[in-house]
Amino acid sequence: MTVHVCSLKTDVPQVIPADGKYHVVRFPFVESYDAHRMHDPAQPDGHRVAGWTRDDRSGLIWPATDGWGSLTAMIQWEPGDYDELRDQFVRDPLGLSTGANPTATEHRPPSPGMQAFHKNHEIFVHPGTPLALLVAHTDKKPRRITLAEFKLAIHPEGI
Repeated sequence: MTVHVCSLKTDVPQVIPADGKYHVVRFPFVESYDAHRMHDPAQPDGHRVAGWTRDDRSGLIWPATDGWGSLTAMIQWEPGDYDELRDQFVRDPLGLSTGANPTATEHRPPSPGMQAFHKNHEIFVHPGTPLALLVAHTDKKPRRITLAEFKLAIHPEGI
């Protein structure tokens, strides 16, 4: 059986509001690697993403098979007056199938230097239940993510 991999990256800055809520990190449809089309503007539920910078669905990875999913993310924030930088992986973050189910939520104090963070987590994944990377911050004004990566490797059941 084949390991299914989807590797997303963006260096287009994204503004994250100062509202205390988590926001989906959006990714363009030009993948580092996505042989199984898990990140496609034509989504499995029939929706088509017209503009990746405006549609939260551009942050979704739709697992191509059932299996054990290894999630990885890297996030870089612009300098700011943060008390905390927050991130989480979420199953169905937009409530399209089973309802939002966050996991691997982390709240971090800012580091003395660059605000760059890396995380890994493993979960069971299923077709029809999309995944996303969500972020938030505690600055009093909107701040930008300057670089982000989101990756899923699915080890199919039975391996």
